[in-house]
Order: sequence, then C-alpha cells, then structure tokens
Amino acid sequence: MMQYNIVDLFSGCGGFSYGFESAGFNVLLGVDNDEKSLKTFEKNHKNSKGLKLDLHEDEAIDTIIEKLGDKVVDVIIAGPPCQGFSLTGRRDENDKRNKLFYSVFKLAEKVNPKAIIIENVPGLATLYEGQAKKTILEEFYKLGFTSNFKVLFAPDYEVPQIRKRIFFVGLSPEFGEFEFPIPILKEEEYNTCEDAISDLPTREFELGEEIDEYDKEPKSEYQKRLRKGSTALYNHVSSKHTEHVINVISQVPEGGNHKNLPPGVGDSRKFNEAWTRYHSKKPSKTIDTGHRNHFHYKFNRIPTVRENARLQSFPDCFVFEGNKTQQNRQVGNAVPPLLGFHIAKQLLKFLNKNGE
Repeated sequence: MMQYNIVDLFSGCGGFSYGFESAGFNVLLGVDNDEKSLKTFEKNHKNSKGLKLDLHEDEAIDTIIEKLGDKVVDVIIAGPPCQGFSLTGRRDENDKRNKLFYSVFKLAEKVNPKAIIIENVPGLATLYEGQAKKTILEEFYKLGFTSNFKVLFAPDYEVPQIRKRIFFVGLSPEFGEFEFPIPILKEEEYNTCEDAISDLPTREFELGEEIDEYDKEPKSEYQKRLRKGSTALYNHVSSKHTEHVINVISQVPEGGNHKNLPPGVGDSRKFNEAWTRYHSKKPSKTIDTGHRNHFHYKFNRIPTVRENARLQSFPDCFVFEGNKTQQNRQVGNAVPPLLGFHIAKQLLKFLNKNGE
C-alpha cells in the first residue's frame, strides 16, 4: 500500500504529525517559528526536517517548496493561529494576519495535495460571527475540494484529557467527502488521570532528573501502550513550590478548585481554572501552556512535563527539548498524538479508496 507524505505547518513540537506518522504516514517537514519546538520535532521525527520560518513572510512558501525539492506532498496538516482571519470578513492582502492563515492554501496551490486538515479551538466556528469558518470552507471550494468539519472530544479517542478541538478536512474530489471517525470509547470507558500517570515516580519529596528510571510496573493498558519502546524516563522533573503554595494545594479536594478553599485561602488566584486539582477517576482538564493552575490528583504539586505529556497522549519515547517552561509550552500547544492518529487512520480509508 502506498505511503503518503505530509507537511506539518505551524507544527510546534509535532504532536499532530506524530499521530499521522504512527498511522503510517511519512512526515517530510515541520514548519514553525519556534526554534526549541523544532528541535523537539526533529528529535522525535527521525526521517523529517524542521524548518524555522515566519509564515507571515511572502517568501516563506517558496522556501518550503525549495526545501521539499521533488518530493510529492499528499497531505498538509496545520493548526494556524486564529488571528489569521480578517475581522471584517474581507480578505486584505496587506493584513499580516491573513497571510499567516492563507499560507496553508498558498502552499496547497503549489503542491496540489490530496487532503488538507486544519485544527483549531472550537470557538473558531463562531469567531467573527462565523466568518472564520466560512473563510476556510470558501478556500477549500476555490481549490475544488470537498470539505467537512467537526468538533472532536479528545476522551472519545482515548486521550485522558477534557479537550475539544475543531477539525476541517478538505479532500480532492476524487476521494469523496470526509467522514469523521466515530468515537472509540464511551464515557464510562474513558482513560482517566490515574490510568495515565499512576505508574510514574511520585516526585513527592524529590525533584527527579531529566533522564531517570521507572520505579513501578505499568498499571493500565494505556500506560503499557505509552511506555512501549522507552527504556528510560524523560522530562519527569518536579517543580519546587513554596510552603505557602503547598499549603494551599493541600486544602483543595480531589477534583476541586479555588471555590473549595476556605475563606481567605488562595485569594491570589480566583479565576475559573485556579487551584484546580485533577480527579484520579476522570480525564484531566485541558492541558494549557502555563501549567501552573492545575495540580496532581494526589500530590501537592503541579504535574511534571512527562505527566502532562501522558495526559496529551505523547508516548514516553517522545522527548522534549528546552527548559521546563519551553517544554510545557510545547506539550500544551500540541494536538494530542492519539487524536491525530485516529484522524489519520480514517483519512487513509478515503485516500486508499482508489486502490493506491
């Protein structure tokens, strides 16, 4: 069966494309403007290149084409920032934000892919009174592509995290109109925080090392899956908290937040996600890039990078580069690899319809 080539725009560390690679796709290139993210991308995509580019720039697409050489691009995947949509609903060639978004379609015009997949936050569907969604669908239409979109809920696709994202899939017309994969798990079957991270060293009294060892056997099928192929434990370093912070965290019940604290405690943070402790029997809250508002379901500390990576469905063999702040940003910005994997497996059904 044919192996399809993909280019990952706004790739970050490459969570989305890692899911595609796991499904059998060949990742040619990851394009981003963050150097540390690209270093992580190249470390974990062995046959791929990272390309540091500002997709605002007019010559960016030409640089990508030059880098690709004579390689065929079958699929473009992208998670462009939502600033790439015109506030007025009109395309303004002089608006840098538009150039950022339209780079996806400008590249498509050059390489004629079979499919394009765009990922973003669910609010994109209503952004600028729905103009952002309309713009994407219009661009697919201009290419002659069929298109479909849907908000997917990550726990339905084995990811132990409450995370919703909208996906737009455009296909070259010979492949029909994309149908999204049906959920893999029912609510009572969702992978939980405990399923995801209970086998990792506690880091209750020690910070740990950037390269360390496991001290327990896997306790769930999910843990077995994510530990496969990993001989060492990476990025599982705890943060040092003040006694005050530890004291506040200790008073938050499992699954609770700042609303469950006694009067006068934790008053420095009172927004929605403040002082949130995960629940061992449920998926985690959405992993963000700041990483300092959520806490371990049992221990009085924030999750480590590896714990957050597990909750995002990154396997343990996926190693993050940079300092801890950079690593957490990479994890939080990523599309969960397992979500990417299930979309990729579904896409293969359409691409292979013609017997290729």
